[in-house]
Amino acid sequence: MVVTEVPRVIGHRGAAGHAPENTLVSIQKAFELGVRWVEVDVKLSSDGVPVLMHDDRLERTTNGTGPAGEASLADLERLDAGRWFGAEFAGEHVPTLAEVVGLLAELGMGLNLELKPSPRREVETGRVVGSVFRELWGPGLQPPVISSFVPASLTAFADEAPEFERAMLFGKLPSDWLAQVQAVGARAVHCGVKHIKRHDVAEIHAQDLPVRCYTVNDSDTAARLFHWGIKAVFSDYPERVR
Repeated sequence: MVVTEVPRVIGHRGAAGHAPENTLVSIQKAFELGVRWVEVDVKLSSDGVPVLMHDDRLERTTNGTGPAGEASLADLERLDAGRWFGAEFAGEHVPTLAEVVGLLAELGMGLNLELKPSPRREVETGRVVGSVFRELWGPGLQPPVISSFVPASLTAFADEAPEFERAMLFGKLPSDWLAQVQAVGARAVHCGVKHIKRHDVAEIHAQDLPVRCYTVNDSDTAARLFHWGIKAVFSDYPERVR
């Protein structure tokens, strides 16, 4: 597995404070802000195509309704994924993983890909995304990081594409965090800013693992975390913490 060089600031869902999350325009905005890495979320359409989507349902970030995993790619392509954020983004579509990788290659950007499986599709999501991602991610692109809260998805991804670095995601660090990290072969720990403590960072570092923290939207918090030894932060407003 390649050990990935990750910058200190990563755009969260593109640049989610400035543009509709998990869209091509959000990634482009992150690039315009000077960010060179983004984090996006991927799940499967009902017909097994990896698309960018965070929620299990469509209502918050599109004009659709119902479970995202029950919509086909054709259904998703008809949705507006931008108007909810602002009228100027009307018509922005739900992008496929293939479209995103193409844009990243064009811009020369790196990627943290979070696996967000729909209920009861944890293994399938990891397996399909791993297979597709391995074909898409060309040698000219920077080594990515694959993360998830779901161990089964990370394991299934690794079965298809073991060469990519994996990171285990936690909200609050659980007592068995190390066992979970080791079980999926993760090389990094990603934790939520609301719960992370200085002693958590020290404990993780004692295992020679980097810590990255989400979602950090102000410079004071970022400075404190970097002082603790956090290696990178995910931000909706990356220009505030750069």
